[in-house]
Amino acid sequence: MIKPLKKAVLPVAGLGTRFLPATKAMPKEMLPVVDKPLIQYAIDEAREAGIEEFCLVTGRGKDSLIDYFDIAYELEATLRERGKKSALEALAPSGVQAGSLVAVRQQEPLGLGHAIWCARSFIGDDPFAILLPDDIVKGRSCIGQLVEAYNQTGGNVVAVTEVPREHTNRYGILDVGSDDGKLVEVKGLVEKPAPEDAPSNLSIIGRYVLTADVMKYLAKLERGAGNEVQLTDAMAKTIGEVPFHGLRYEGTRFDCGDKAGFLEAQIAFSIDREDLGASVKAFLKKYKQYVDAA
Repeated sequence: MIKPLKKAVLPVAGLGTRFLPATKAMPKEMLPVVDKPLIQYAIDEAREAGIEEFCLVTGRGKDSLIDYFDIAYELEATLRERGKKSALEALAPSGVQAGSLVAVRQQEPLGLGHAIWCARSFIGDDPFAILLPDDIVKGRSCIGQLVEAYNQTGGNVVAVTEVPREHTNRYGILDVGSDDGKLVEVKGLVEKPAPEDAPSNLSIIGRYVLTADVMKYLAKLERGAGNEVQLTDAMAKTIGEVPFHGLRYEGTRFDCGDKAGFLEAQIAFSIDREDLGASVKAFLKKYKQYVDAA
């Protein structure tokens, strides 16, 4: 019997060094794409997939991420008094049901695998999703698509996309077996291989659905690439124990951990908005000359 998936872990303990000085006093995950922070996009995507329980794996100086999902009594009271109905409606998605969100602290930056291990009490023996807020996928819930595949296969499912072969050393890369064009069998995983050593060009993005089988390997806290506890290494050890697939998801992914990707997301998410689309299209025309010149 396949256990229903209701839990999600969001690793948010990173320092955000690529966005300094903005992240000196502000968590990277609170950076807004248009008018909503990255962490909200991740929570909204998980909710759309039917996920009900959330665990933030935080670090020192990240308490504002927890505060964001709390009730802001003074702000809400002031908005009500002033009749700011639209502002109150904008706040609504930042609320969570009491008891549905917990936070644990990752005291040392020892890698993604270590961050997930820090959430072991929350995970227990249940299947769980992982969402890295740096990645935003525009379109139907990416994690929802993984949940659908999990409900069919009963095992690990990761979101994958093709990357240029020369960029394989930036990602976790799949060694694939059978492939129906959408769902691919995972025979192996390699963390950031050199292009000449990469078994394919299918890369994992920041969306995973995993069974609790991975936790016994993470518990060993074995160091891998970068002298960190790599989630990829632990997932690879579950191959053969549980079904393992990669899913070519539908949607457009924006890497908001990268400055260019973050800027592109601003345009992509604003241009479709009824309140902003016309203005964005108008000011983009002013910069066409620079694009043409390049």
